[in-house]
Amino acid sequence: MGKRDNRVAYMNPIAMARARGPAQNSGPTIQDYLNRPRPTWEEVKEQLEKKKKGSRALAEFEEKMNENWRKELEKHREKLMGGNESSSKKKEKKKKEKKKSNRLSSSSSSSSSSDSSSSSSDSEDEDKKQGKKRRKKKYRSSRKSSASSTSESESDSKDSTKKKRSKEDYEKEKEGKNHHRKRKKADRGDGPLSSESLSESDQTEEVQAKKKKNNEEKEKTAR
Repeated sequence: MGKRDNRVAYMNPIAMARARGPAQNSGPTIQDYLNRPRPTWEEVKEQLEKKKKGSRALAEFEEKMNENWRKELEKHREKLMGGNESSSKKKEKKKKEKKKSNRLSSSSSSSSSSDSSSSSSDSEDEDKKQGKKRRKKKYRSSRKSSASSTSESESDSKDSTKKKRSKEDYEKEKEGKNHHRKRKKADRGDGPLSSESLSESDQTEEVQAKKKKNNEEKEKTAR
């Protein structure tokens, strides 16, 4: 089977247009626009004069309307000004009344404040007097307590010193008695025993001296 022949014959558009002939005109052309009827110079002047007259009539009408509006505005302003004057007078009256009422209230408040201040000053004076009395009582009680505490501490220190001294005296008496006894025994006994007893007596004396020094230092520090 062979292929189909889909070729189309070429048609020249210019030749086709010439074969159709001239196209029909639809609407005015440029020549018609140029050949239109035109007014003369005299007709143009007449139209301008008519326009001027019409504008004058409008201007007169606008002037009349403006005059009417001005009159109405003036009336309205007068009414408003009269209302403002009356309102300002009312406000002034109210202010005066307020001032009077404030003066009366201030006078009454000043009298009440003076009464309250006098009463408060009296109460403050009484409070101050009571506070001073309380302070004096506290000061006296604190002094008494401090004096009693100092007296107690002094008595305690005295008692302690007395006890220490009595103990020391008692120990000294004991040591003296022991020393005396040892000397008697040494005198009765032999020579070497007497020398030992003497050395022991020396040691006891040194111990006593050390104790005395320690006691003196303790008393100094306690004082």
